[in-house]
Formats: sequence, C-alpha cells, structure tokens
Amino acid sequence: MIEVGKRKISRSAWALPLDTQPMEARSAETLPADGGWQYEPKWDGFRCLAFKDGTEVDLRAKSGKPLGRFFPEMVELLAALPVQRFVIDGELVIESGGALSFEALQMRLHPAESRVRKLAAETPSRLVVFDMLMNPDGKLIMDSPLTVRNAQLSAFLALAREAALTQSPHTSDIDEARIWLENGYAGTDGVVCKRVDGPYLPGERAMIKVKRLKSADCVVGGFRYEHDSKQVGSLLLGLYNSDGQLDHVGYTSTITDKERGELTEKLEALVGPPGFTGKAPGGPSRWSTERSGEWQPLKPQLVVEVRFDHVSGDRFRHGTKLLRWRPDKSPRQCTYEQLRSGVH
Repeated sequence: MIEVGKRKISRSAWALPLDTQPMEARSAETLPADGGWQYEPKWDGFRCLAFKDGTEVDLRAKSGKPLGRFFPEMVELLAALPVQRFVIDGELVIESGGALSFEALQMRLHPAESRVRKLAAETPSRLVVFDMLMNPDGKLIMDSPLTVRNAQLSAFLALAREAALTQSPHTSDIDEARIWLENGYAGTDGVVCKRVDGPYLPGERAMIKVKRLKSADCVVGGFRYEHDSKQVGSLLLGLYNSDGQLDHVGYTSTITDKERGELTEKLEALVGPPGFTGKAPGGPSRWSTERSGEWQPLKPQLVVEVRFDHVSGDRFRHGTKLLRWRPDKSPRQCTYEQLRSGVH
C-alpha cells in the first residue's frame, strides 16, 4: 500500500494504479481571495490522467475508462518521449476553426478504429497539463505542495519539447484571474483555484471552480414523451445523494427537432429499471400542465451537462438548458456536491 494524504492506494503493475481518480473541484460563486491560491483557466475538454511506464502508455478519463484507443496520436506521442515514466494530469482538447471544440472530442468516441485514425490525422488532440503525480524519476510527488509539483512539471515539459503537450497557464494574481473569468481565457468558461501549499488528493474535491455560467452534470434517469406524440419531449435529470440513491432534481426540454427522432430511439433502447431510486418524478409537471404525467424510467447510463439558474430544496427551480452530452463522465460522479456553493 502507498499513502496519499489520508488515502491508501493499492500498488499494481504500474507505479500508480490506473484507476486512480483525479483530484476534483467544488463549485463556488466567486474566486477565493484570502491568499495562498493559484488560479488556472478551466479547460473545456476531456479530463485525462496519462500514465507511462517504459514503453507502455495509458490514458484514463475522469470516469476511469480507457481513452487511449480514441486518441492514438497522443498515445504515440507520449510513448516516443525521451522519458521512461511519469503520471500527469491534464485535459485533452481539440481545436477546430481556431477555437476549442467539444464536439470534435465527442466525435472521437467512435467504435471504428479507421474512423478514429482518420479524425486523429485531421484534427489532432492536444494535452493541456496542469499537474504531475509521479515524476520521471519514478517518485510519487502527490504529497508535495503544488509549487513543487509545478516546478517538476515545467522541467518535464521542457524536456519533452512537444507542441501538443503544454502547461496550463496559472497565476497567483487574483486580478488577472478575474480577467480570465470575465473574458474567457482562450475560449475557456471559468477558473480553477488550487492551494499553493496543498497536496494532490485523488478523488477529493480539494479545488474550487468558478464558472461564468452555472452548470451541472446530471444523469438522465427518465424521459417524458411530447404531448400527443411518440417522440421525446423532456429529459428527467437526477443526482446521486449521500446514500447512493438517484434523486430526481429537474428536467430539460431544450431538444431540437433535428435531434428528437434519433434521441427518442436512443432513449427507448435504455428504457427499464431502476430509473430514479431516491426521489422520483411525480405527476404532471408544475411547469407545464400539458405535459403528460407519465414518464419512462431509464437505466442510468447517460450524462448531460445542463445550465441552471437557481436551486431550491435540492431541485432546479426552473427548467434547465441542455448544453451537451458528457460521454466522458461516469453517472456515479453526478452528485449534489456540484451544487454546493461557497468556499468552506
């Protein structure tokens, strides 16, 4: 066993287990300003832990699922580096038309290897790195303060000298961070805050994130058909509570007519228990008397990111706006912690 902070992690064939979870962030309304913080842009991509040991390379999503087969160009790049071992934390991004494209990332999650290879050649990915868990000497440095990890990460990237591997900008100047938050650094939608003296704590919400727009990742626990129609009208959203049950927290009906037919087929293929295992939807929605009170339970496999305005009684007060599907997120990561505001 190895100890990381208060956590114990079993050793594996790798110096660090492939199921190691990345350190996460809790939401806040404003940037912390009490000193001792580092601020970084919040990148709009797939969170990724990259492992290398000898000639072996593995990429893991926040959910723990392998990403390597979908980003072969990044696996090949890391394998060719003149460094034998490391574990780094970053964000896979793809630029299209001079801007970050989450859609281009989603297109990579394709079952056909030939299609993935074609996309990798046309729109290669980049790994924006913001932390190091194990250095090239094979030493785990998660217990070291962020300042030490930053220095070792910078030295590693200088040695790598690859344009597709870049260190995320960071600053201790809150005024600069506020400009990033207001204007969106390079198309990013928020700022992540880390304690400069803090260790890397896998799986813990030890960072703070502040977004220009409030959003949450939710499980699609069910859906309702449109009134007098056999096509989906709204998605029913859920979050896991502290008992591990999926509570119904609201809905989104911002589905375009273009995607409605295909989405209906996708959802109907997943109809079945358990649906919501905690608080479940009631009868007709109080937001629309025309919507049917009947709803279809779904197996909890789909995750969407939605924009919301207010939370009341652990529910979204109004309907939400569907921002995007999140195939990179595990449903079990969709908890109420996302809605906890403030710095505690």
